[in-house]
Amino acid sequence: MKEKIGTDVILDCTHTIAEPLFKNTVYPWEVLSSIGDFIMKLGPTLPKNEYDMVGENIWIAKSATVAPSACLNGPLIICDKAEIRHCAFIRGNVIVGKNAVVGNSTEVKNSILFDCVQAPHFNYVGDSVYGYKSHTGAGVIASNLKSDRSNVVICIDGEKIDTGRKKFGAVIGDYVEVGCNSVLNPGTVIGKNTTVYPVSRVRGYVPEGSIYKKADEVIEKYLPDVDA
Repeated sequence: MKEKIGTDVILDCTHTIAEPLFKNTVYPWEVLSSIGDFIMKLGPTLPKNEYDMVGENIWIAKSATVAPSACLNGPLIICDKAEIRHCAFIRGNVIVGKNAVVGNSTEVKNSILFDCVQAPHFNYVGDSVYGYKSHTGAGVIASNLKSDRSNVVICIDGEKIDTGRKKFGAVIGDYVEVGCNSVLNPGTVIGKNTTVYPVSRVRGYVPEGSIYKKADEVIEKYLPDVDA
């Protein structure tokens, strides 16, 4: 399992201020129970010439852009040059990385968005981790609670991992593209460099470097040799 969905396989943790939180984890979702405490410890240590403390347990980089209509709840860190757009709703226990975008009417709770993540236009990001330069199109939902309220279980290659969490949305690897109006069911894990077609219903593990058309049609993605 670790060789496919381990933290170091799916995410480059050098691209988040939360890198220490991921240290010694096997799987990325292990950090979800510790985001709030991590922010509370890190926030007061952030350079005062770079961050403002706004409200209770909210630290915003001076270079970040926050729309006046956005609703922000702590604990929360918004990093350098991030953009929080009109009517965004951040519910707390959230880290928004450098140059990341939280779009209009997008709701985020208990999640980490790595640097350069884009979650614009009516997204819901619940109890999730979005990797470096990942992008979700308009209306993408990371659903974080099963209808029967049981623990979220991840199925991969016929094996099951009980995450021990009732609320867990998605882990999206670096450079992932998720098409508009897709739903990521609880416990979705998408390997890096993968593309998900619009209006998809995704469940479980999607391999790295693939194209997800529908549950029974996942094909290998052509990736040019950038070193050539």
